[in-house]
Order: sequence, then C-alpha cells, then structure tokens
Amino acid sequence: MTHQKLLPGSVLGGMLLIAGSCIGAGMLALPILTGLAGFFPSLSMLLIAWAFMAFTGLLLVEVNGWFTGQVNLVSMSKEALGQKGRWAAWFSYLFLFYSLLVAYIAASGSIFSAILDSLFHIFIPAWAASLFFTALFGWIVYLGTRPVDLFNRILMVGLIVTYLGMIALGISRIDPQLLLHSAPKYTLLSLPVLVVSFGFQNMIPSLTAYMKGDLRRVRLTILGGSLITLLIYLVWSLLVLGVVPFEGPNGIQESYERGEEATIALRATLGSTWISYFAQGFAFFAIITSFLAQGLTLTHFLADGFKLPPIRKHLRWLCLLALLPPLFFALYNPQIFFKALSFAGGICAMILFGILPVSMAWVGRYRRKHRSNYHVSGGKPALIIALLFSLLVIGCELARIFSF
Repeated sequence: MTHQKLLPGSVLGGMLLIAGSCIGAGMLALPILTGLAGFFPSLSMLLIAWAFMAFTGLLLVEVNGWFTGQVNLVSMSKEALGQKGRWAAWFSYLFLFYSLLVAYIAASGSIFSAILDSLFHIFIPAWAASLFFTALFGWIVYLGTRPVDLFNRILMVGLIVTYLGMIALGISRIDPQLLLHSAPKYTLLSLPVLVVSFGFQNMIPSLTAYMKGDLRRVRLTILGGSLITLLIYLVWSLLVLGVVPFEGPNGIQESYERGEEATIALRATLGSTWISYFAQGFAFFAIITSFLAQGLTLTHFLADGFKLPPIRKHLRWLCLLALLPPLFFALYNPQIFFKALSFAGGICAMILFGILPVSMAWVGRYRRKHRSNYHVSGGKPALIIALLFSLLVIGCELARIFSF
C-alpha cells in the first residue's frame, strides 16, 4: 500500500463537520441519564467517553493511512480482519442505524404532540404524532440527498439559535444545590449513550479525502471537533441538572422512568417561559435533523448492501425497509427512547467504534507491519485498555438488557 499525497485541508471546516455529526437527538437523553448519578459523578464518564472515542477515532485515521483512495469502515474491516470483520462491521452498522431510528421515532411522539398542543391547541396522542412524524419526514428522505441537505441547513440554523437561546436565558436559573446530587451507583448507566453521542468515526474516511490525505490535519480536526462537542454537552448538562430537580413530578428520576427526554422536564419545571419555548424548539430541530441524517444514511446503506442504485424507483422500497421496522418498535413501546439509545451505544457503537478499530490497528501494526503517515501513541497497552473498556461497556449493557 502507498501513502496518500499530503495537501492542505480546512481544519476549522472539518471540526464543524465533526461537531455537527455528533450533536443531535442523542443530546436530549444525556442530562436525564447523567442526572441519575449526579452532575459531578457523571462528569468523569463524560470525559472518559470523549477520550475513548477520540482515541479510537485516531486509530481509524492511522488505519485509513494504509489505503490509497477513499474507503469506508466496512471495506477497512474486511482488509484488516477478513470477511468476518466485514460482516461484523456491516451488521453493527445496520443495528446501529435501526436502534437510533427507533429512539428518534419514539421521542418524536411526545415532542410533536406537545408542540401541536402549545402552538395550535390541538391534542393528538403520542403514537399518532410519531406516525405523522415518520410519514412526513420519511417522505423527505424519499425525495433524496439534495432535498434533505437543503432542508437540513435550515434546521441546523434553528438548532443553533434555540440552543444558544436556552443557554443565554437559563444560566441565571441554575440552582447550585441541585448540582450536588450524587448517586455513584448509576454512574455507568450513562456510558453507552455518552459513547454514541461522540459517534463521528464513520466520517473519518470522508474527512481524510476532504483533507487530501493530510492525516495530521485530520487528527487536529478530530480533537478540535470532539472538544467542541464535549463543551456543548457539558454546558447543556449543567443547565438541565441545575434547573430540574432529581425527585418529584417531572424530575430527573421520573423522566427516566417515563422515557421522556430532557426538554420535557425542563419545560415542565420552568412553566410557560421563553426558556421552555427555546427548549421545545431545540428538541424539535434536534429530532428532525437526526432522523433525516440517519434515515438517509440507512437508505443508502441498504442500497449498497442490496447492490441497488439509489434511484427513485428503488428508494420507495428502501425507505419503507429503513423506516417501517423502527416505527413498529417505537409504536409498540413508546418508552423505548433510552433503551434504544443505550443498545445503540452499548452494543453496536462499541463493536463498530471500539472493538473493530482496536483490532484493525493491532493486526495492521503487529502482524502485517503496515505503516501510516500518522501513528497513534500508546502502543499495545493503550490498545488493550481500549479493548477492555469496550468489553466493560458491552457487559454493562448486556447486564441491563437481561437484568442481571
């Protein structure tokens, strides 16, 4: 294999792409899950999740340097680990997309029902709102990449404005006493969702091509973009956990038991205020942008798997195959939001963004003696620690699923 030619790239643009790919509807779950343990105990989990995902992301940069031309995670897994690696990546991707869509559709019901009620005084049950949401925005996915891209740009502006509005108006409402709540036994519960909330690894091959093969610039992009994401998550958790009490009606504990995301608890605590309106808008934009991105990605992933060109004739059936199964699960269990996100992070993301990058780096470095323009420091001990961490999170998630 030959190294790619080094040419300049836009580090700032890459950082924003990384941050944009991470920030979405998964952010709505973070304060509730981290709030169970408390702000300060969960802060360590937030930092650990960031460090782990940044490390495995950098491993993929190193692996990407073994190839000429643009590749994807599935082809990288096949090259490094053989056909078994390819199938592990393929099925992990598939279950990750489906799990995320189940979570987003489940959360959309309560979000859209509340919006219709507050703006138009129209009450519809959450299941009907989820059905309407999936039909409307599934149709946009069916229209293809260009309409999704144009619509998503408008939504991203709304997402940024509503987030900044919430923070600006909410900082003064923070009660420091609420931040002192501590229940360390819940600390590991948030790890799977924290991990998937830093999920940018699938973008690394595209970023490498965008940077014209300059792997050191890709490294700066990953570190900078993930740090921006870390800061945004930190401020968001500080706001919600400093305003919403742990116990009582619409508190953190009750929100978790109901499967309700953070902005619902924030609005219920603050009442009808500008902050609550911004929170409602933020949830609206976050859920749609995430749904459109994952829906379109899964549709194209299925097209690639079935060797079908993503043209209008095929997109109709591909969209139905992508959206109907998660819609069924979300309607069957509307409280599945946290469980679906936890499965996505605890199982799928840990295999895809944890075990596979570590395995590829190990095989490439120490068995096949590949060399890349960029090498992640830490050697075998760092790879072993990352592998053990991945297995720990998977074990915790399996214990939750089977209630050990």
